[in-house]
Amino acid sequence: MGGWAIAVHGGAGVDPNLPRERQEEAKKLLARCLDLGISALRSNLPAIDVVELVVRELETDPLFNSGRGSALTENGTVEMEASIMDGPKRRCGAVSGLTTVKNPISLARLVMEQSPHSYLAFSGAEEFARQQGVETVDNGYFITEENLGMLKLAKEANSILFDYRIPAVGLESCSVGPPDDNLLAMNGLPISLYAPETVGCVVVDSQGRCAAATSTGGLMNKMAGRIGDSPLIGAGTYACDLCGVSCTGEGEAIIRGTLARDVAAVMEYKGLSLQEAVDFVVNERLDEGRAGLIAVSRNGEVACRFNTNAMFRGFATEDGFTEVGIWD
Repeated sequence: MGGWAIAVHGGAGVDPNLPRERQEEAKKLLARCLDLGISALRSNLPAIDVVELVVRELETDPLFNSGRGSALTENGTVEMEASIMDGPKRRCGAVSGLTTVKNPISLARLVMEQSPHSYLAFSGAEEFARQQGVETVDNGYFITEENLGMLKLAKEANSILFDYRIPAVGLESCSVGPPDDNLLAMNGLPISLYAPETVGCVVVDSQGRCAAATSTGGLMNKMAGRIGDSPLIGAGTYACDLCGVSCTGEGEAIIRGTLARDVAAVMEYKGLSLQEAVDFVVNERLDEGRAGLIAVSRNGEVACRFNTNAMFRGFATEDGFTEVGIWD
């Protein structure tokens, strides 16, 4: 085993004209979450505790698309979803259609640990939350003025906003570079606004235990009742004894490609390293979809890959490596 490692993400696909101050806010939030996870790992918390802790922090801050700050449905409401997976025995829990639960990732863990099921949704998930005594708030708590403005734009254009992602020319690795200054549009919409995306965390602890957690509000202007990849085990989230993976981006493409599970599968069946597996999956399993993912291995490695123009991400390992970045 190579020691502990942690990776976090705040979504793939970024407005190339994202104001510098918003870039700095995002990097500070990612760095804060990394510091939180590092402190927990140094205190010997197991990986499953660390991913929940970090994603709760991301859900509480309205900067990204999870918990407070979630994207809005066509009805102007929030329907959140999340999943968590503990690698050693592949235990998992997932929730969808949450409207009042302050921290969806914690309810997903309770589904894993306190119910006979792996996945609860909508009224059933809300009832389970009440039974478990988790903190709930009015749906308005999750709604921000910025997201109301983006929903208005989406409705005016009769469009779903995925995440303002800009297709990259070729597949780029996780090197940091300057933003693209070109003014672009998607589905007739100007992409000069910041649009938040899914959050996630993957961890391997000092005992070699892997875990993964993902949380999101989904797509802006999505149909009520839509379920994306984030709560689907094997698509948006996966952890086993080899690795932990969290995905972000175009949910329907991630679902079709069973992206997170395929990383583990090619490591197991093809003998690929973590980075080789991540590269292979993004290159070969997304078809024409746009997405990214972060991963850790039981050997203390971290990896990421995305075929968008950018991805909010951060990494840290026990040997002292730390990186926070946005651009490709």
